[in-house]
Amino acid sequence: MTAETALMLPLLVALAAGLVWLLAVGLAQVRVTDAAREAARATARGDTWPQAQELALRVAPAGASVERSTESGAVVVRVEADAGGPGGLLGRLVPDVRVGATAVAAAEEP
Repeated sequence: MTAETALMLPLLVALAAGLVWLLAVGLAQVRVTDAAREAARATARGDTWPQAQELALRVAPAGASVERSTESGAVVVRVEADAGGPGGLLGRLVPDVRVGATAVAAAEEP
């Protein structure tokens, strides 16, 4: 029984590490989606771009980039960030993934 456990243990550790990595990527995707939505909404309701950008950077993962454009009276905000293992864990074992989200909001009339 001990030999079987010794053979299976590395596989179980690798599986757990993979699940933690997937969870971290999913969480980063949710955060960039929320950040893009908040910045688009803030800009559309009349906040200045620096205010909206600051709001997005507070919600997004560290090191995120926030871009804005205007198309046909709508505000388009794109947020991108790198997602890796939580707390820097697994940094050398699994690659970072670039996640991004775009949000569109109609500009409100004053």
